[in-house]
Amino acid sequence: MPYRGFLIMNPWMESLDDRYDQVSLNKFQAEVAADGSVEIVIAHHVPARGAPGRGTDECRSQPEKTVRRVTMAMLEGKVALVTGAGAGIGRGIARCFAREGASVVVAEFNAETGPQVAGELAGLGGAGRFIATDISRPDTVTAAVDETIAEFGRLDILVNNAYPTMKYLPARVENIEGPRLEESMTAGFHAVATAMKAAFPGMKAAGYGRIINICSLNGVNAHMGTVDYNAAKEAVRAYTRTAAREWAALGITANIICPGAVTTPFKALMEFNPEMAEELRSTSPMGYMGDPEEDIAPAALFLASDMSRYVTGNTLYVDGGGHINGVPWAPDLGD
Repeated sequence: MPYRGFLIMNPWMESLDDRYDQVSLNKFQAEVAADGSVEIVIAHHVPARGAPGRGTDECRSQPEKTVRRVTMAMLEGKVALVTGAGAGIGRGIARCFAREGASVVVAEFNAETGPQVAGELAGLGGAGRFIATDISRPDTVTAAVDETIAEFGRLDILVNNAYPTMKYLPARVENIEGPRLEESMTAGFHAVATAMKAAFPGMKAAGYGRIINICSLNGVNAHMGTVDYNAAKEAVRAYTRTAAREWAALGITANIICPGAVTTPFKALMEFNPEMAEELRSTSPMGYMGDPEEDIAPAALFLASDMSRYVTGNTLYVDGGGHINGVPWAPDLGD
């Protein structure tokens, strides 16, 4: 696809014409290749005011020439592992990363959706690989990280997104028993900590790493009825911020996204309590819940790319503004 226009080069940037280091205006045509790179061709060159040759026939008759070929994909050459990438936000992030040139490991429990998503990624410009992963068994998370590094030689980006399907109904704090708390902390917190620890040595050796942990407004705003989930997600936030502090000098960033999107848990809530789901949706100033791929994944792309190299330890609310006023609703949980 050809693009035409004008390219303005400043003195502190690499000059497109070796003869001039002054501000110059260059008419160009750019062809974007299938691999995401772009070939820029100078049509003619107009020197900056006061530069030698300005306004002369010699200047106007300069031949076209290719001046550079640059990669446009933001994650070209990077390797990412996304847990829970078989559906919802994880799938949206995996697809977004693949479009930007990344090789993406789909670390997923579901043996049907995991390979399916991995198969989608090659057609988007990246590469996909499915590794069966059960976050209720943190040892499988370590194995997924190790297998990724063994196959690709590196792990640049770790996205901890997975959380098991909620099998419990909302309940009051005093009615939530130990096994439920243990399950939530094992899958929701320990699996994340385990993945981060497994990824750390390679990222430290490379002097580069991007860690993105998906948390929730449930914990931030103390949603009622899900204290086990809330506690696990807030533990992840604390762990992430501490890691960000300790690993910053090593070139590793760690950040959190609290999304507001139509996900599998939200769909389950809609089935269990449609009124509550609608009330939750209505709390967004934008009036809708976000789309995993179109609204949430771009924020993850920012945190995974070099654009965020000076950003670490932050919680990014990608929720249409839903976090601004907290949660006004209070569901009746019974006794």
